[in-house]
Amino acid sequence: MFDKNSKTDESNFWLSYADLMAGLLFVFILLIGAIVVKSIVLKSNLDSKESSLEQSIEMLLLRDKEVQRLKQLLAMRNAELNATKDALLISKDALRLKTEEIINLNNILLSQNMKIDDFNNKIIIMQNLLNESNATISKQNQKISDFESKVLLLSNTLTAKEETLKLKDEKLVKLLRALEEKETKYDELVAKLQAQKAKIKSLTGIKIKVIAELKRALGNKVSIDANNGSLRLSSNILFDKGSAILKNSSKKQLKKIFIKYIGALTANPTIRANLDRIIIEGHTDSDGGYLYNLDLSQKRAYAVMNYLLTLDFTKKHHIKPLLVASGRSYLDTIKNKKGKEDKYASRRIEIKFRLKNDDAMSEIDRILDYE
Repeated sequence: MFDKNSKTDESNFWLSYADLMAGLLFVFILLIGAIVVKSIVLKSNLDSKESSLEQSIEMLLLRDKEVQRLKQLLAMRNAELNATKDALLISKDALRLKTEEIINLNNILLSQNMKIDDFNNKIIIMQNLLNESNATISKQNQKISDFESKVLLLSNTLTAKEETLKLKDEKLVKLLRALEEKETKYDELVAKLQAQKAKIKSLTGIKIKVIAELKRALGNKVSIDANNGSLRLSSNILFDKGSAILKNSSKKQLKKIFIKYIGALTANPTIRANLDRIIIEGHTDSDGGYLYNLDLSQKRAYAVMNYLLTLDFTKKHHIKPLLVASGRSYLDTIKNKKGKEDKYASRRIEIKFRLKNDDAMSEIDRILDYE
């Protein structure tokens, strides 16, 4: 009885052991199948996942039938299981390595999915850019169409302008013919103009000839300006500083110089008849304000003129209608060779003459040439 129970327990043990081994084998087979399925899933495209899964399920069903048969074989191969125990341990390590490979493959798959998402985002951006580019191209095409319409209008306008230009060319030919007819008259006008220019050029030298006549008549007795024929008298001799009262000591000299200067102008009856003005100008240096110097220069010019009007020479030769007086302040100061103001020379009284119109000047020129 004890032996019978022992045999029964031993049989139950081996059966349990066989069941355990069969379970382990089944688990091993399942793991191998999962590895195969995972490998197939990683290598296949995303679109074929469902079909691959169905195939894996079918394979598992086939494997399940094989496991049933293996259970029957396990009872007969207990001895072989002891031998394959070590192999299972080795397979376990291999299974662990496969699991790590699966994890690595999952990470790679995740990374690839992220890259695919980024790529999809870039595709969306490129699509938006493409849409904007298409809109821009559409606008450009519209502008080109508008430009072509404008070119067509301009072409029509140009055709009309060409016709107008032909008409104008005909008018131009007529005008050229008319111009050729008038060239002779133009040449005559040019000849007259040249003659008038020569006449005007000769008139510009008349005042110089009058000044030359003054120098000849006055000699070295009185010095006059070579440019305009004016007579310069220093204010320092005629007036005290800042005063417009004529010095008594200077009146005799002023009378003498004035009679010689005006006498030289009036000695020739023709020049006398064509005198327009005898101008007495007062000038100052730049010391002080403009209005102060203007008032002083005017008063000094008036003082000289008032004295000259009292002279018997002025009354006898009827000089009064010709005399005018004005002040110039410091507008016409005299410069030295270095370009600086000569204040002593700038303080002066100038007596100058002005001739009448160009006809009178021409007549004087004729008389001087005759003389």
